[in-house]
Amino acid sequence: MTKYAIVVDTKRCIGCWSCGVACKLENNIPNEVFWNRTLTVGGDQPNTPAGSYGNCTMTFTPVQCNHCDSPACVAVCPTGASYKDEETGIVMTNVDECIGCQSCIDACPYEGVRVFLEQEPQWMVDFPVGNQKAPKHLQGTVEKCTLCHFRVAEGKVPACVEGCPARARFFGDLDDPESEVSKLLASRENYVLQPEAGTNPNIYYLS
Repeated sequence: MTKYAIVVDTKRCIGCWSCGVACKLENNIPNEVFWNRTLTVGGDQPNTPAGSYGNCTMTFTPVQCNHCDSPACVAVCPTGASYKDEETGIVMTNVDECIGCQSCIDACPYEGVRVFLEQEPQWMVDFPVGNQKAPKHLQGTVEKCTLCHFRVAEGKVPACVEGCPARARFFGDLDDPESEVSKLLASRENYVLQPEAGTNPNIYYLS
């Protein structure tokens, strides 16, 4: 079994949302829905700094499904629609089995990484964009980042990693000590979001 992870270099992230846009295009995600978001660590509004003139700070934290080792969403799903792929460790959702109960949203400690499609999905254009292998989007179901599992199966990196212009995102197998992500985590201070939740997330942030 592999242990796929994404490592984000917070010193390189420029908050451009290219990761979110690349994800949205690759997966043909409906209007008003993002699986990848970039939060501003600064003022009360996006892209605003904290502090006062001459002493301002602003950094960015991209967020998405953390593909946890012990995913709370899988534990509470009544139908098995939320599951962890045994071979890759990627946390997936089978929309054909999802009943839209939103138990996964309630259980997940990472706010905003899942979206419930309450209305019939709509798009800006009347034809699919992105990868033909991208998951379908169904009204009344919950969806989220899949780590572009269809790309990974072909030996590619997730679209968010490929689309980052600042090269702030890295993807690889943590069970391989020679992988880029393993070497980065061994060489730099890093952290995960909400470690106290006990889910053991696989999205890491370099300090």
